[in-house]
Amino acid sequence: MKFDKEYTLKEVASWIGGEPIGDLSIPARGINEIHVVEPGDITFVDHPKYYKKALNSAATTIIINKKLTPPEGKALIYHKDPFTAYNKIVKHFSNFSPSNDLISDSATIGEGTIIQPGTFIGENVKIGKNCIIHANATIYHDIIIGDNVIIHSGTVIGADAFYFQKRQDGYHKMISGGRVIIGDNVEIGANCTIDRGVSADTIIGDGTKLDNLIQIGHDTVIGKNCLFAAQVGVAGAVRIEDDVILWGQVGVQKDLTIGKGAVVLGQSGVGNDLEGGKTYFGSPAKEAREKMKELVYVTRIPEILEKMKEK
Repeated sequence: MKFDKEYTLKEVASWIGGEPIGDLSIPARGINEIHVVEPGDITFVDHPKYYKKALNSAATTIIINKKLTPPEGKALIYHKDPFTAYNKIVKHFSNFSPSNDLISDSATIGEGTIIQPGTFIGENVKIGKNCIIHANATIYHDIIIGDNVIIHSGTVIGADAFYFQKRQDGYHKMISGGRVIIGDNVEIGANCTIDRGVSADTIIGDGTKLDNLIQIGHDTVIGKNCLFAAQVGVAGAVRIEDDVILWGQVGVQKDLTIGKGAVVLGQSGVGNDLEGGKTYFGSPAKEAREKMKELVYVTRIPEILEKMKEK
């Protein structure tokens, strides 16, 4: 999430009631989670286990619940509750405002685009040329959709991320400040759900096609010309490169990468990074040929045990 302009460490600290540590003139240009930070970004850390990762990240400013000496070229903001402080900053820049109409006056809709009855289009949405948005689709605020896109009925674009921190009094929600960006020539089937980013953007690349009943988690980036069959579920912060095929009911764990041209066969579970250009099967997913051999060996276990008894 990038800010509308550059702010100083002192200004940011004042928003959240934190104590700045380091050079007060260090600029803040955005706020992001640790896995997507860039120079100029703010991130947060609230557990000693992750202090080193945050301090060594690309982030320029770190909100932290311990007073430390900042690394060279970085600054800290001490706050007893970094998670809540982070949410305050996101909320400070939130563009959400309620809509009173099915199609917001602030939405921009390109020439030749067809919007079927019952569709909701929120604030500051941009839809390109020659798209078809079928009946009863829901497009939340701040969504960007390219040209020649088809979105089928019942699909929801831009719902909040499923992102909570467990505390003594229950689960606290991390406010979603990111967007969904959909490229050109994308088709999204019926009853799909594509969540907005927490602090970055969820992105669907040009030419990608999604079947019905698919879930795409927050901050996931899907490349060009990918093909996902029905009931695929992709968790948050996943990187899927170009030309990947996920067949029906594939489940993908969070924060991993699937390489270019990989094919994952139906009902597989992806729990680790997968190299591109190979076909995978099983849970956890492995190269399909090797996994098929394993399954053959498993079916022979009773026979092997019986032979062992005979000896």
